[in-house]
Amino acid sequence: MAKGHTDTSPLVDGPPDSSTKRKRVEEPVQKSTHSKRRKSRKPKDIQDDEIDQEQKVNKGISRMDSVLLADLIVQRTKRFEPELSSVELEDKHIPSKAIFDTTVWQEDRTVDQLPNFLEKFAEDKLSVCPKPNGSPHTLVLAMAGLRAADLARSLRKFQTKDALIAKLFAKHIKLNEAIESCKRYRMNIGVGTPQRVLDLLEAGCLSTDHLKRIVLDASYVDPKKRGVMDMKEVTVPLTKLLSRPELKSKYGVDLQILFF
Repeated sequence: MAKGHTDTSPLVDGPPDSSTKRKRVEEPVQKSTHSKRRKSRKPKDIQDDEIDQEQKVNKGISRMDSVLLADLIVQRTKRFEPELSSVELEDKHIPSKAIFDTTVWQEDRTVDQLPNFLEKFAEDKLSVCPKPNGSPHTLVLAMAGLRAADLARSLRKFQTKDALIAKLFAKHIKLNEAIESCKRYRMNIGVGTPQRVLDLLEAGCLSTDHLKRIVLDASYVDPKKRGVMDMKEVTVPLTKLLSRPELKSKYGVDLQILFF
């Protein structure tokens, strides 16, 4: 009763009348409704205690195995595209066999560790470049152009005169310029955003024929605690990209998805 008395203390001066009693009852309800509305904007499965704000990392991603990550993709697809039919959802389904389990990686999943992360799980030499132009063996996908630029800089150690770390994002790079670069240069690693990579694939200048891995920059979170799987404008093109038939046919055999 003491707690209830504290929560319903008079909000106006004077003796309690019927209107005051109504205010005592209604005010907590209004606050509770507002609180629920505010919380509903935040992805349900982001836990504040998993977020390292100093490093801008969601550490929960590192503890998720292939099955949990596949479930995460399904969850996000349903959340951001609720209008999809069961058949359309199945078309966008990414099986757990497509996702490489990286839970053994014990280091931080920060931008400076990305080269070491790739070397840990890549069976081939990352500086070696496929012969055809615009045919990377690795794609790294980030939530925004600025983040993709940071990741590209961290991977410069793998760039040679014959192997380009390609910038496949829209920040300061027009689509026609990116198309020309894909046509002119051999690239070992492409770093970009899902929508730009989709645009280049649909333009026919970027090839997945020699693609061995797709790395999602999934642990990184922005100041609003959002990651690559937490925004509709990023997640929808991402799932569209991952579910392309030419990629799905190779998952678990010649192509794998890695969550960094």
